[in-house]
Amino acid sequence: MKRNTAIVLTAAAVILVAGFAALILKLNKDMKAYREGSGAPSFFGAEKPAYGDTFVDASIGDASILNPILSGDSASNDIIQRVYNGLVKYDKDLKLTGDLAESWTVSKDGLVITFKLRKNVQWQDGAPFTAADVEFTFKKLIDPLTKSPYKSAFELVKKFEVLDAYTVRVVYGKPFAPALERWGMGILPKHIYQGLDVNTAKANYSPVGTGPYIFKDWKRQRELTLSSFPAYFDGRAFIDNYVYRIIPDQSVQFMELKSGGIDSMALTPDMFKKQAAAPDFEAKFNKYKYRAFAYTYLGFNNKSPFFSDKKVRQAVSHAINRKEIIDFILFGYGSEATGPFPPDSWACDKSVKGYSYDLELSRKLLKEAGWLPGKDGLLEKNGQKFSFMLMTNQGNKARESVATIIQSQLKKLGIKVELRVLAWPVFINEYVDKKKFDAVVLGWSLTLDPDCYDIFHSSKIKEGEYNFVSYSNPEVDRLLLEGQETFDLNKRKEIYNRIHRLVAEDQPYAFLFVPDALTAVDRRIHGIKPAPIGIGYNSEKWFVPEGEQKYRSKTVISK
Repeated sequence: MKRNTAIVLTAAAVILVAGFAALILKLNKDMKAYREGSGAPSFFGAEKPAYGDTFVDASIGDASILNPILSGDSASNDIIQRVYNGLVKYDKDLKLTGDLAESWTVSKDGLVITFKLRKNVQWQDGAPFTAADVEFTFKKLIDPLTKSPYKSAFELVKKFEVLDAYTVRVVYGKPFAPALERWGMGILPKHIYQGLDVNTAKANYSPVGTGPYIFKDWKRQRELTLSSFPAYFDGRAFIDNYVYRIIPDQSVQFMELKSGGIDSMALTPDMFKKQAAAPDFEAKFNKYKYRAFAYTYLGFNNKSPFFSDKKVRQAVSHAINRKEIIDFILFGYGSEATGPFPPDSWACDKSVKGYSYDLELSRKLLKEAGWLPGKDGLLEKNGQKFSFMLMTNQGNKARESVATIIQSQLKKLGIKVELRVLAWPVFINEYVDKKKFDAVVLGWSLTLDPDCYDIFHSSKIKEGEYNFVSYSNPEVDRLLLEGQETFDLNKRKEIYNRIHRLVAEDQPYAFLFVPDALTAVDRRIHGIKPAPIGIGYNSEKWFVPEGEQKYRSKTVISK
């Protein structure tokens, strides 16, 4: 009897020890997840979100214009996405979900989309959001006088109907596969813009939206401040204020981050690899790394006397050592770009291997294009020296370093490259948009749908549009239209694979690399949940527990 009891007690002890060990393992796992920014350990129960505090972000460049149908730069869009909403948006798992639209239906032929709008939405000045605002935004997008880079997608609409105050129907004249995604465009308030020139309206610089944050103040080239919108339809943002500080130098940003002047920044690869690996840094900040849906490129002005010949563009591309750039500038935090679609896109043709580093092939191509060495060693053609200006934007160390490497590598071929680094607004507005450049180092952040009509179609070369390199290929033009009109995913894939190959052959850009996104965020910021789309998708749900709040004053906005 005693022996049996001992056996039972021993078994119970084993179960207890095993259970405790499992609990300890789970706690360790949860604590590791907590340290990596995935939320509170489940051992302690769910965290209770709190209102208050301020989140201070940083950018190397100031916003240009705060109007969703006009803006084409990332700094402006960082603000716009917090102030405005579209009808749809991508969720954390990269699936389209409702935003201002609570639901929608698509006809079997894909030509008709009917949106049911939310009825509990108001503009930040208290006016109700209705179908009239969607109709107004659509009409402004297709207005010939509106300087929008997004116009072409909406010009395909054959008929726009307001069925009632909260229902709109969009009828396309021909199939347009990215149609639903395009309605993620921010919707403008009719009562604010009506009767005004949308290109110059005051609201472009003091916007009124439906989003989680209200525009409060803009000190140009210094900072832009937003405050939470109490009546936001998806619930008031927990963090009271969002401050966007303009700090053109990333080294200065990092100093501000460590000293508490900002709460988050995009780290450079060397920062992420070295300084951010220090124990004192990791104790204060969460770090996030994931492959960006983007690429960096050397963009050629295809109408420049230097780069109008495809062989010259190919030669320059073969003269760039991408592995060296990825290894020594990115510290391995990136992968080679082979064309207009990053490797995570279903449109990417994996058979395209990219341009090998081959100086002899570069020299051969340049000779075929008529560029021969002169007496001073520089290449010449018809009496013109091969000497051009390479531009990029101030504050992005990786781009500046890439430009320097390109300068050094092209010198080996007898090409003289002068570098010019400009402040972001000047670079974009005065040089890129106006095509006053020979070549630029820039990058694209891409939408998930591979439609790149606005970037590569020959009709999109006007000032302020995205084909600022003036690329033109009739076959690519045809395929871009065909890709828009094809719903079958397998057939679309074939079309965009073909575009990938053709554009890679033409090299309107020298496609360089797909970077990893490297971000640091102060640990007092809770609620960040990394997902396939990244970390910023739910920023209005981020919060700071009351005991950790740094900026104690509360802001309540009423207009």
